[in-house]
Amino acid sequence: MRGVFLDAGSLARPDIDMAPLGHESIVWAYYDFTPRGTVIERVAEADIVITNKVMVYSAALEAAKRLKLICIAATGTNNVDLDAARRRGVTVCNVLGYATPSVVEHVFTLMLALMRHLPDYQQAVRNGRWQKSLHFSFIDFPINELSGKALGIVGYGELGQAVAKVAEAFGMRILIAERPGAARRADRVPLAELLPQADVLSLHCPLTPETRAMISAKELQLMKRGAMLINTARGGIVDEAALVEALRSGRLGGAGVDVLMQEPPAENPLLADDIPNLIITPHIAWASREARQRLVNEVAANIGAFLQGKARNVVN
Repeated sequence: MRGVFLDAGSLARPDIDMAPLGHESIVWAYYDFTPRGTVIERVAEADIVITNKVMVYSAALEAAKRLKLICIAATGTNNVDLDAARRRGVTVCNVLGYATPSVVEHVFTLMLALMRHLPDYQQAVRNGRWQKSLHFSFIDFPINELSGKALGIVGYGELGQAVAKVAEAFGMRILIAERPGAARRADRVPLAELLPQADVLSLHCPLTPETRAMISAKELQLMKRGAMLINTARGGIVDEAALVEALRSGRLGGAGVDVLMQEPPAENPLLADDIPNLIITPHIAWASREARQRLVNEVAANIGAFLQGKARNVVN
Protein backbone atom coordinates (compact mmCIF):
# COMPACT_ATOMS: atom_id res chain seq x y z
CA MET A 1 0.00 0.00 0.00
CA ARG A 2 1.37 3.40 -0.98
CA GLY A 3 0.91 6.64 0.94
CA VAL A 4 1.73 10.18 -0.16
CA PHE A 5 1.98 13.28 2.04
CA LEU A 6 1.71 16.17 -0.42
CA ASP A 7 2.88 19.00 1.85
CA ALA A 8 4.64 17.42 4.81
CA GLY A 9 6.79 20.53 5.12
CA SER A 10 3.80 22.37 6.58
CA LEU A 11 3.99 20.11 9.64
CA ALA A 12 7.24 18.15 9.71
CA ARG A 13 9.83 19.94 11.78
CA PRO A 14 12.52 18.60 14.12
CA ASP A 15 10.30 19.41 17.11
CA ILE A 16 7.59 16.86 16.31
CA ASP A 17 7.53 13.09 15.86
CA MET A 18 6.20 11.82 12.52
CA ALA A 19 6.61 8.19 13.58
CA PRO A 20 2.89 7.69 14.40
CA LEU A 21 2.23 7.75 10.64
CA GLY A 22 4.41 4.69 10.19
CA HIS A 23 2.47 1.53 9.44
CA GLU A 24 3.96 -1.75 8.33
CA SER A 25 1.56 -2.01 5.40
CA ILE A 26 2.21 1.51 4.04
CA VAL A 27 5.22 2.76 2.09
CA TRP A 28 5.26 6.54 2.43
CA ALA A 29 6.48 9.25 0.07
CA TYR A 30 6.86 12.58 1.86
CA TYR A 31 6.99 15.79 -0.17
CA ASP A 32 7.84 19.13 1.39
CA PHE A 33 5.37 20.80 -0.98
CA THR A 34 3.50 19.79 -4.13
CA PRO A 35 2.84 22.39 -6.84
CA ARG A 36 -0.53 22.10 -8.54
CA GLY A 37 1.07 20.87 -11.74
CA THR A 38 2.54 17.79 -10.07
CA VAL A 39 -0.44 16.71 -7.92
CA ILE A 40 -1.75 14.26 -10.53
CA GLU A 41 1.66 12.64 -10.93
CA ARG A 42 2.19 12.23 -7.19
CA VAL A 43 -1.22 10.80 -6.35
CA ALA A 44 -1.51 8.55 -9.42
CA GLU A 45 -0.32 5.37 -7.67
CA ALA A 46 -1.32 6.26 -4.11
CA ASP A 47 -3.76 4.35 -1.93
CA ILE A 48 -3.70 7.02 0.80
CA VAL A 49 -3.07 10.75 0.41
CA ILE A 50 -2.43 13.27 3.19
CA THR A 51 -2.80 16.95 2.41
CA ASN A 52 -2.78 20.00 4.60
CA LYS A 53 -3.44 22.78 2.11
CA VAL A 54 -2.50 21.36 -1.32
CA MET A 55 -5.59 21.15 -3.54
CA VAL A 56 -6.74 17.66 -4.49
CA TYR A 57 -8.98 18.55 -7.39
CA SER A 58 -11.28 16.51 -9.58
CA ALA A 59 -8.75 15.64 -12.30
CA ALA A 60 -6.29 14.38 -9.67
CA LEU A 61 -8.97 12.20 -8.14
CA GLU A 62 -9.87 10.75 -11.53
CA ALA A 63 -6.21 9.94 -12.20
CA ALA A 64 -5.68 8.24 -8.82
CA LYS A 65 -7.22 4.86 -9.67
CA ARG A 66 -5.95 3.15 -6.51
CA LEU A 67 -6.90 5.93 -4.11
CA LYS A 68 -9.04 4.87 -1.15
CA LEU A 69 -8.48 7.50 1.54
CA ILE A 70 -7.66 11.21 1.72
CA CYS A 71 -6.62 12.51 5.13
CA ILE A 72 -6.85 16.27 5.46
CA ALA A 73 -4.25 17.38 8.00
CA ALA A 74 -6.54 20.21 9.10
CA THR A 75 -10.18 20.89 9.92
CA GLY A 76 -11.20 22.80 6.79
CA THR A 77 -12.17 20.70 3.76
CA ASN A 78 -12.10 23.27 0.96
CA ASN A 79 -8.86 21.86 -0.49
CA VAL A 80 -10.48 18.58 -1.56
CA ASP A 81 -13.17 18.19 -4.21
CA LEU A 82 -15.59 16.31 -1.97
CA ASP A 83 -18.13 15.71 -4.74
CA ALA A 84 -15.49 14.10 -6.96
CA ALA A 85 -14.22 12.02 -4.03
CA ARG A 86 -17.75 10.84 -3.32
CA ARG A 87 -18.25 9.82 -6.95
CA ARG A 88 -15.00 7.86 -6.87
CA GLY A 89 -15.84 6.19 -3.55
CA VAL A 90 -12.83 7.79 -1.85
CA THR A 91 -13.23 8.38 1.88
CA VAL A 92 -12.16 11.83 3.14
CA CYS A 93 -11.32 12.44 6.81
CA ASN A 94 -10.28 15.58 8.64
CA VAL A 95 -9.08 16.44 12.16
CA LEU A 96 -11.08 18.38 14.72
CA GLY A 97 -10.08 20.32 17.82
CA TYR A 98 -6.34 19.68 17.64
CA ALA A 99 -5.33 23.38 17.72
CA THR A 100 -7.81 24.85 20.20
CA PRO A 101 -5.34 25.66 23.02
CA SER A 102 -2.82 27.04 20.52
CA VAL A 103 -5.33 29.32 18.78
CA VAL A 104 -6.84 30.57 22.03
CA GLU A 105 -3.42 31.46 23.41
CA HIS A 106 -2.55 33.27 20.18
CA VAL A 107 -5.79 35.27 20.32
CA PHE A 108 -4.89 36.57 23.76
CA THR A 109 -1.26 37.11 22.81
CA LEU A 110 -2.45 39.47 20.08
CA MET A 111 -5.08 41.06 22.30
CA LEU A 112 -2.68 41.76 25.17
CA ALA A 113 0.10 42.97 22.91
CA LEU A 114 -2.26 45.48 21.32
CA MET A 115 -3.89 46.60 24.57
CA ARG A 116 -0.49 47.21 26.19
CA HIS A 117 1.34 48.41 23.03
CA LEU A 118 4.07 45.83 23.58
CA PRO A 119 5.64 46.19 20.10
CA ASP A 120 5.86 49.97 20.56
CA TYR A 121 7.45 49.66 23.98
CA GLN A 122 9.92 47.07 22.77
CA GLN A 123 10.95 49.33 19.90
CA ALA A 124 11.21 52.31 22.25
CA VAL A 125 13.67 50.42 24.45
CA ARG A 126 15.70 49.32 21.43
CA ASN A 127 15.81 52.94 20.26
CA GLY A 128 17.17 54.09 23.65
CA ARG A 129 14.15 56.14 24.65
CA TRP A 130 13.72 54.53 28.09
CA GLN A 131 17.41 54.95 28.74
CA LYS A 132 17.01 58.72 28.24
CA SER A 133 13.85 59.01 30.36
CA LEU A 134 13.79 61.28 33.44
CA HIS A 135 11.55 58.77 35.22
CA PHE A 136 11.95 55.12 36.19
CA SER A 137 8.88 54.17 34.17
CA PHE A 138 8.67 55.16 30.52
CA ILE A 139 4.95 55.52 29.76
CA ASP A 140 4.59 56.92 26.27
CA PHE A 141 1.82 54.73 24.85
CA PRO A 142 -1.63 54.03 26.33
CA ILE A 143 -1.91 50.86 28.39
CA ASN A 144 -5.33 49.31 28.82
CA GLU A 145 -6.65 46.29 30.71
CA LEU A 146 -8.82 43.49 29.38
CA SER A 147 -10.73 43.42 32.66
CA GLY A 148 -14.13 45.04 32.28
CA LYS A 149 -13.96 45.19 28.48
CA ALA A 150 -16.64 43.73 26.22
CA LEU A 151 -15.47 40.95 23.89
CA GLY A 152 -17.58 40.32 20.82
CA ILE A 153 -17.23 36.81 19.42
CA VAL A 154 -18.26 35.94 15.87
CA GLY A 155 -18.41 32.16 15.53
CA TYR A 156 -19.29 30.30 18.71
CA GLY A 157 -18.07 26.80 17.98
CA GLU A 158 -15.28 25.09 19.88
CA LEU A 159 -12.80 27.93 19.36
CA GLY A 160 -15.24 30.72 20.12
CA GLN A 161 -16.38 29.01 23.30
CA ALA A 162 -12.80 28.38 24.42
CA VAL A 163 -11.91 32.04 23.83
CA ALA A 164 -14.97 33.10 25.84
CA LYS A 165 -13.92 30.92 28.77
CA VAL A 166 -10.47 32.50 28.96
CA ALA A 167 -11.91 35.98 28.45
CA GLU A 168 -14.16 35.48 31.46
CA ALA A 169 -11.08 34.63 33.52
CA PHE A 170 -9.69 38.04 32.51
CA GLY A 171 -12.91 39.66 33.70
CA MET A 172 -14.25 40.45 30.24
CA ARG A 173 -17.94 40.63 29.35
CA ILE A 174 -18.93 38.28 26.52
CA LEU A 175 -21.17 39.17 23.58
CA ILE A 176 -21.94 36.40 21.08
CA ALA A 177 -22.94 37.31 17.53
CA GLU A 178 -26.04 35.70 16.08
CA ARG A 179 -25.53 33.92 12.75
CA PRO A 180 -26.82 35.99 9.83
CA GLY A 181 -30.34 34.87 8.95
CA ALA A 182 -30.76 32.73 12.08
CA ALA A 183 -33.72 33.09 14.42
CA ARG A 184 -32.85 35.35 17.34
CA ARG A 185 -31.67 33.46 20.43
CA ALA A 186 -31.68 34.86 23.92
CA ASP A 187 -27.90 34.58 24.37
CA ARG A 188 -26.98 35.99 20.93
CA VAL A 189 -26.79 39.52 19.57
CA PRO A 190 -27.22 40.51 15.91
CA LEU A 191 -23.88 41.64 14.51
CA ALA A 192 -25.08 45.19 13.83
CA GLU A 193 -26.06 45.51 17.50
CA LEU A 194 -22.95 43.83 18.81
CA LEU A 195 -20.38 45.93 16.95
CA PRO A 196 -21.03 49.27 18.72
CA GLN A 197 -20.78 47.52 22.11
CA ALA A 198 -17.58 45.52 21.67
CA ASP A 199 -14.21 46.78 22.86
CA VAL A 200 -12.62 43.81 21.12
CA LEU A 201 -14.05 41.79 18.23
CA SER A 202 -12.65 38.28 17.72
CA LEU A 203 -13.48 36.22 14.63
CA HIS A 204 -13.84 32.43 14.79
CA CYS A 205 -16.20 31.61 11.91
CA PRO A 206 -15.39 29.70 8.70
CA LEU A 207 -15.02 31.45 5.36
CA THR A 208 -18.26 30.85 3.45
CA PRO A 209 -20.20 32.84 0.87
CA GLU A 210 -22.17 34.30 3.80
CA THR A 211 -19.08 35.36 5.79
CA ARG A 212 -16.88 36.58 2.93
CA ALA A 213 -16.14 40.29 3.54
CA MET A 214 -18.53 40.13 6.50
CA ILE A 215 -16.41 42.77 8.22
CA SER A 216 -16.30 45.54 5.62
CA ALA A 217 -16.21 49.33 5.77
CA LYS A 218 -19.83 49.43 6.95
CA GLU A 219 -19.21 47.08 9.89
CA LEU A 220 -15.94 48.79 10.84
CA GLN A 221 -17.79 52.10 10.93
CA LEU A 222 -20.30 50.58 13.36
CA MET A 223 -17.56 49.51 15.77
CA LYS A 224 -16.85 51.51 18.88
CA ARG A 225 -14.15 54.11 18.21
CA GLY A 226 -10.84 52.74 19.47
CA ALA A 227 -12.05 49.13 19.49
CA MET A 228 -9.76 46.32 18.40
CA LEU A 229 -10.18 43.52 15.88
CA ILE A 230 -8.63 40.06 16.18
CA ASN A 231 -8.77 37.71 13.18
CA THR A 232 -7.40 34.20 13.55
CA ALA A 233 -10.14 32.72 11.34
CA ARG A 234 -9.74 33.39 7.59
CA GLY A 235 -8.46 36.42 5.74
CA GLY A 236 -11.40 36.77 3.38
CA ILE A 237 -13.80 37.46 6.26
CA VAL A 238 -12.37 40.97 6.57
CA ASP A 239 -12.18 43.59 3.82
CA GLU A 240 -8.45 44.25 4.10
CA ALA A 241 -8.46 47.65 2.39
CA ALA A 242 -11.27 48.83 4.67
CA LEU A 243 -9.33 47.61 7.72
CA VAL A 244 -6.27 49.60 6.64
CA GLU A 245 -8.38 52.74 6.34
CA ALA A 246 -10.00 52.17 9.74
CA LEU A 247 -6.57 51.85 11.38
CA ARG A 248 -4.99 54.79 9.61
CA SER A 249 -7.93 57.04 10.40
CA GLY A 250 -7.87 56.06 14.07
CA ARG A 251 -11.38 54.63 13.88
CA LEU A 252 -9.99 51.33 15.18
CA GLY A 253 -7.56 51.25 18.05
CA GLY A 254 -5.69 48.24 16.71
CA ALA A 255 -5.87 44.93 14.91
CA GLY A 256 -4.21 41.55 15.35
CA VAL A 257 -4.29 39.52 12.14
CA ASP A 258 -3.00 35.97 11.72
CA VAL A 259 -4.61 35.32 8.32
CA LEU A 260 -4.69 37.13 4.99
CA MET A 261 -6.79 36.69 1.88
CA GLN A 262 -3.81 35.33 -0.06
CA GLU A 263 -1.24 33.17 1.73
CA PRO A 264 1.64 33.50 1.47
CA PRO A 265 0.91 37.14 0.62
CA ALA A 266 2.17 38.96 -2.43
CA GLU A 267 0.85 42.51 -2.52
CA ASN A 268 -1.48 43.27 0.36
CA PRO A 269 -2.51 46.67 1.75
CA LEU A 270 -2.02 45.40 5.31
CA LEU A 271 1.70 44.89 4.66
CA ALA A 272 2.38 48.62 4.40
CA ASP A 273 4.80 49.83 7.07
CA ASP A 274 2.84 52.92 8.12
CA ILE A 275 -0.26 51.29 9.64
CA PRO A 276 -0.57 52.07 13.35
CA ASN A 277 -1.08 49.43 16.04
CA LEU A 278 -1.28 46.51 13.64
CA ILE A 279 0.24 43.13 14.40
CA ILE A 280 0.41 40.56 11.61
CA THR A 281 1.55 37.00 12.25
CA PRO A 282 2.09 34.47 9.42
CA HIS A 283 -0.85 32.07 10.00
CA ILE A 284 0.74 30.49 13.07
CA ALA A 285 -2.09 30.61 15.63
CA TRP A 286 -2.65 26.89 15.08
CA ALA A 287 1.02 25.92 14.98
CA SER A 288 2.29 25.26 18.49
CA ARG A 289 4.49 22.19 18.76
CA GLU A 290 1.86 20.46 20.84
CA ALA A 291 -0.92 21.21 18.34
CA ARG A 292 1.11 19.95 15.39
CA GLN A 293 1.91 16.76 17.27
CA ARG A 294 -1.75 16.25 18.09
CA LEU A 295 -2.51 16.76 14.41
CA VAL A 296 -0.04 14.09 13.31
CA ASN A 297 -1.37 11.71 15.95
CA GLU A 298 -4.95 12.27 14.84
CA VAL A 299 -4.15 11.77 11.15
CA ALA A 300 -2.44 8.51 12.12
CA ALA A 301 -5.51 7.51 14.12
CA ASN A 302 -7.73 8.27 11.11
CA ILE A 303 -5.57 6.04 8.92
CA GLY A 304 -5.49 3.25 11.46
CA ALA A 305 -9.25 3.32 11.92
CA PHE A 306 -9.82 3.26 8.16
CA LEU A 307 -7.54 0.25 7.72
CA GLN A 308 -9.57 -1.56 10.38
CA GLY A 309 -12.82 -0.77 8.56
CA LYS A 310 -13.89 1.78 11.19
CA ALA A 311 -13.38 5.11 9.45
CA ARG A 312 -13.57 8.14 11.76
CA ASN A 313 -13.91 11.89 11.19
CA VAL A 314 -15.41 11.24 7.76
CA VAL A 315 -16.51 14.41 5.97
CA ASN A 316 -17.94 12.97 2.74
